[in-house]
Amino acid sequence: MTARLIADKDLQLIRRYDKRSEELQASLLDESGPAYVEAFLTVLRNVTKEETVQYILALLLQMLRTNPSRARLFHQLSGDSAVAHDPYTIFLRLLQRTDWFTQEKSCKLLTQIIQSRPNKGAPFVHMASSSSQASSSAAAAAGPGDPAEQAITNFVEWLCGQLRRPSNPTKAVPTAISALAVLLRDKPTRALFTQAGGVQLMGPLLRSCTGPTSSQLAYETCLCAWQLSFHKSALQALAASGAVKGLVDVLKVAQKEKVVRVDLMCLRNMLADPELGIASDMVEAGLPKVVTVRSMQSWGDEDIPTVLQELADMLREQAVHLSSWDKYKKEVLSGSLDWTPMHTSEVFWRQNVDKFEEKDFQLLRVLLKLLETSRCVTAG
Repeated sequence: MTARLIADKDLQLIRRYDKRSEELQASLLDESGPAYVEAFLTVLRNVTKEETVQYILALLLQMLRTNPSRARLFHQLSGDSAVAHDPYTIFLRLLQRTDWFTQEKSCKLLTQIIQSRPNKGAPFVHMASSSSQASSSAAAAAGPGDPAEQAITNFVEWLCGQLRRPSNPTKAVPTAISALAVLLRDKPTRALFTQAGGVQLMGPLLRSCTGPTSSQLAYETCLCAWQLSFHKSALQALAASGAVKGLVDVLKVAQKEKVVRVDLMCLRNMLADPELGIASDMVEAGLPKVVTVRSMQSWGDEDIPTVLQELADMLREQAVHLSSWDKYKKEVLSGSLDWTPMHTSEVFWRQNVDKFEEKDFQLLRVLLKLLETSRCVTAG
């Protein structure tokens, strides 16, 4: 450790804490917790040597594993010390390091520090002001904004970056999803994740979680999807991302009850939104059969049979309302026309002719394009 970059009092605190028993470390933190955290943050801020930074990160992570409530100590610094040792700034900077150990440990620490912040629940005023005047007014009426908003925004963008282009081929995605499973408990963070384009990544991620060794990743990915399903914009993006197919695929093979439960709850939330019109996608993905098969199993979690029955009832009810028009529209948009009875039914055309005017005659334009293509192929 480079002593000249660290004050003597900080060095003494670190030496007093390092390599002591858990009981003694707990006693020291109970006595002067903020002072020890400040000493550790001083090292992370001033020292660039990789081994030293990694060692301090490991010490901090062990401290929080032993007692997660210690994360509040990072928010108990005061005055100039709080500014100089801002944990958000320090850990966000460490995320930019090239070694995965530092990135991973900083990600885990930052997640816990954000979740333990004292102003949790305060609105995100910058996000609101950039989205709409109405939401901006609502945020202003709710009071002062969350001081951690910019840090959380930067962190969410980093996490989305890991989902798109992982720093580590096997560990980056599980680490990012694990952090998001915690952060998305907060409503404002769901909106941030949606704005950052993260929801569109959920469909492909879910479809990659069907392997036998992916139960924890499948659980946390489904947990993220379920939490997002409570946010309207995220729910719409979730449906567009192909998440339904991924959720059904996970449900087919999931062995852990916690995976099955959260998967089912997400599907229920999606199906319960009438504006989403997702029932046909669920039927096409094979959900009715999966629900039937899963309903025949015995479950230790008493909520699972209840949700399975709810899903079965909702699917049955909505299947009745899946009109011939819905089927015809889906057929045209897929580009694959089939000579089904509705094509020759006079009643069908009489009932639905006005619907061709929807969305500026979108379906009619697609149909004309298909006919033109068909003529070209025939002529060729």
